[in-house]
Amino acid sequence: MRTLKLVAVSAGLSSPSSTRLLADRLLQAARYRLAEREYAVDVQVVELRDLAVDIAHHLVTGFPSERLQEAIDEVTGADGVIAVTPVFTASYSGLFKSFFDLIDPAALTGTPVLIGATGGTARHSLVLDHALRPLFAYLRALVVPTAVYAASEDWGSGGDEYTEGLPARVTRAGTEFAEAVAARPERAADDEEVVPFERQLADLRLD
Repeated sequence: MRTLKLVAVSAGLSSPSSTRLLADRLLQAARYRLAEREYAVDVQVVELRDLAVDIAHHLVTGFPSERLQEAIDEVTGADGVIAVTPVFTASYSGLFKSFFDLIDPAALTGTPVLIGATGGTARHSLVLDHALRPLFAYLRALVVPTAVYAASEDWGSGGDEYTEGLPARVTRAGTEFAEAVAARPERAADDEEVVPFERQLADLRLD
């Protein structure tokens, strides 16, 4: 059984940050579910705060630094991506958007993506559906149904009879993400011919 590579992108600006904490919890939930299914899992975290200057230089010059290119390659080469951003002015952060602006529009095609966001108030939770889902839909990624927003009051809260607590939402989202990653066909090697689906059908008819 192949080793699955999961990459989390955290756009938190402080250290430590609630954004990184949410990314870590989502990674842990997905990794736990994949371990239950006896998959080997390799996890990486890309901290955008450490790449802020490199991202700005790339946007201006068109040339990435070595460590920025490595981060881009980690994300585009992953079997699944967890993307978490703080909410600024009712949307994703500029740093978060700038990084994904550098990703080739076709590089995440079909890649399972779990989206998350953090903010000071629950009123910003719609950012998940109004900003993050459209972004990854444009990149042709496969966004899992459950997204996770964590407001300040969610940390340490188990929820109530009307609302799921943060731990339950993290577990559900991580499980959905893990199932999507496990179900994704293995990528062809760079030197392996990718047979178009139409040709596969034609071959079946000939048989």
